[in-house]
Amino acid sequence: MNKFVERLYNGILKENPSFVLMLGMCPTLAVTTSAINGLGMGLSTTVVLTMSNLLISCLRHVIPDRVRMPAYIVVVASLVTMVQFLMQGFVPSLYESLGIYIPLIVVNCIILGRAESYASKNTPALSFFDGLGMGFGFSISLTIIGLVRELLGAGTAFGTQLLPLADAANGTAGFTPISIFVMPPGAFMVLAVLVAVMNVVRKKMDEKGKPLAAPQGCLTGDCMGCSFSAGCTGKSVDKIASANKEEKED
Repeated sequence: MNKFVERLYNGILKENPSFVLMLGMCPTLAVTTSAINGLGMGLSTTVVLTMSNLLISCLRHVIPDRVRMPAYIVVVASLVTMVQFLMQGFVPSLYESLGIYIPLIVVNCIILGRAESYASKNTPALSFFDGLGMGFGFSISLTIIGLVRELLGAGTAFGTQLLPLADAANGTAGFTPISIFVMPPGAFMVLAVLVAVMNVVRKKMDEKGKPLAAPQGCLTGDCMGCSFSAGCTGKSVDKIASANKEEKED
């Protein structure tokens, strides 16, 4: 498989940020009350992720190792600010719907994780496609979750009424919205079902000898596999010191 195509496949399916790696759960659960919100958040993150990967890869030999994380955050924050202004100017309704979650893209662990684990170690072209694949995977995940929640919670898809609503006043039968799906508990239920589906897919892929990546990140307790060793309260000081010692010995 072509290296660039492999990076796209990797982000969309093999290491899907939401359904496989379980990263970026905050926007995944918070903004997916509708399909358009999920798509808007996903595409915004894709732009930032792709461009940050490209820039960080280009600067990987220039940025000192001691200040690489602050430098990455400066790059990402600059890109997020530009995306925020563009959304505010051209799609104000979507900008208002996403609210605080747009500036919070700066600390999205998907972006910083790819910068640390891939872009800082690979060529700009591969890093660009890696960011594109991860971004598309994130966008697809958020859109699917938002679409399911919107359809079950309001009978609509991308704002279009698909399921005719019941009218008790006129005695007309129809769909009764399940309002819990547009509330926070609905996000957890939909995500749980979709992750279960992905687990079935992973099992099938394992049987075919093409295993997907194992779940990682904070929700799985995989602290030692995290790139941000000093920034997480879930990892003890002893584990951090042990990990650093092993790296030096290697």
